[in-house]
Amino acid sequence: MLIYSMSTSVDGYINDRKGSFDWTAPSEEEFRVHLEEVGGLGCYLCGRRLYETMLPWESDPSMRSNELFAEFADVWVALPKVVFNRSMSRVQGNARLAEASVAEEVEAALAATDKGVSIGGASLAAEAIELGLVDEFHIFRRPIVVGGGTPFFPPVRTDIGLDLLETRTFASRVIYERYSRAQPLPS
Repeated sequence: MLIYSMSTSVDGYINDRKGSFDWTAPSEEEFRVHLEEVGGLGCYLCGRRLYETMLPWESDPSMRSNELFAEFADVWVALPKVVFNRSMSRVQGNARLAEASVAEEVEAALAATDKGVSIGGASLAAEAIELGLVDEFHIFRRPIVVGGGTPFFPPVRTDIGLDLLETRTFASRVIYERYSRAQPLPS
């Protein structure tokens, strides 16, 4: 199963008009859900910006400032990652640069594990969505309207039917929504 999971504003953006996403910092309760989600993955496919944003979890000892953060860092370090970027010549930690197309890398990642695979980074996820590869969408909808930025969902050519699998409201007023791609109705 390929999963796309990100925090968004109520109006559906993963960052604001200036590219900032500082308003997406999770509460401890939300962070525990992220830890559980990432701990259940077999691989993470990411674009350059997401890879660079998450790199401190692999390399910066200050990211282990408490037990919860240390546990997340351990999970993140152990998780295999595939980074999609044409300008990078190398990556660090338990990561490798993508060598094939998004479809081929998704297929290989799914074949290599019996766990879920996550894809992150709006542009990379947009390509996977357009190809019909994303099975589940996990949205942490934050109580803020930012009026523009990078949308969670890209413009699509055809409708994507979704089935709501789960919702949860955190004490922080963040609403978690988990959707699966709807199965086509029998003809």
